[in-house]
This record gives sequence, C-alpha cells and structure tokens, in this order.
Amino acid sequence: VWELGILNHVAIAVHDLEKSSNFYRDVLKAQVSEKQALPDHGVWTVFVNLGNTKIELLHPYGDKSPIAGFLAKNKDGGMHHVCLEVDDVWKAMASVKEKGIRVLDKEPKIGAHGKPVVFLHPKDCGGVLVSVKLSDLVRIAQRLICSLQVELEQR
Repeated sequence: VWELGILNHVAIAVHDLEKSSNFYRDVLKAQVSEKQALPDHGVWTVFVNLGNTKIELLHPYGDKSPIAGFLAKNKDGGMHHVCLEVDDVWKAMASVKEKGIRVLDKEPKIGAHGKPVVFLHPKDCGGVLVSVKLSDLVRIAQRLICSLQVELEQR
C-alpha cells in the first residue's frame, strides 16, 4: 500500500532560463535556486521556492533533451508536468501500472533533489504529464531511523 502526498512542484519549460529566473527573483521576490544540470534527464533546472510548493523551471540540456522537443511544439514554453510526492515510488509505480497507466521508465530515476522519480504518460493522466517522487518527509524519516539505529548499536 502506498499513499499520495503533497504537490511538490509544477514544472515549466522555458526558452530563456536566466530571464525566467530573474522574473521570479526580481519581479515577484521569490527565492530562486542556482541552475543545476541534470544530464540524465536532459535538462537544466532552477527551483523557485513558494513556501508551500515550488516551481521548477526547465531548459534543454544537450541535443536529445525532451524539453527541446516540448519547446519546439510550444513556442512560448509552458507547463511541462506536475510532480506529486508519494511515500513509496516503487509501490505507486506498480499500482498505477496495474490500473493501466503507462509509466515512461522501467525504473525510477534520480531526480533534481536526489530522490527517485517516475513519469506517468500524459495520455493516461487527463493530458497532463505527471511525475511521482519519493516524499521529502519519507527521506527525512528514513535518515532519522538510520541515525537512531546507529546510536542504539553504539550503546
């Protein structure tokens, strides 16, 4: 059994990462991260922290970037995907597959924050590309449990 968590972020594909970052930082006064390369995903990312969620700005990285194809079809850029947190990515992946939802990868990949993520086919999700990632809270809990186990073993 797995549980759905919170909206982690909305991802927006942009033609000009610096211009978009400046808009969120300088005009809207949001906290904006440094850009990060994710070669395995073919993207540059910048996160805009909104307090209760984030916006992920995506820009193509390399010639085979899926974002380059998205931007070619969407001349102004636009919403690329929504990311939802789950407490168990692997169980969620198996469950949605059992219900006929296509998953775009055979196994979860490590995403922008170092956590497993898997994408669900937009044609099976009301026209929206959906990603599910391991919850930040689950990772924190796992680290705490490991720390406690080490401490108990040392006693």
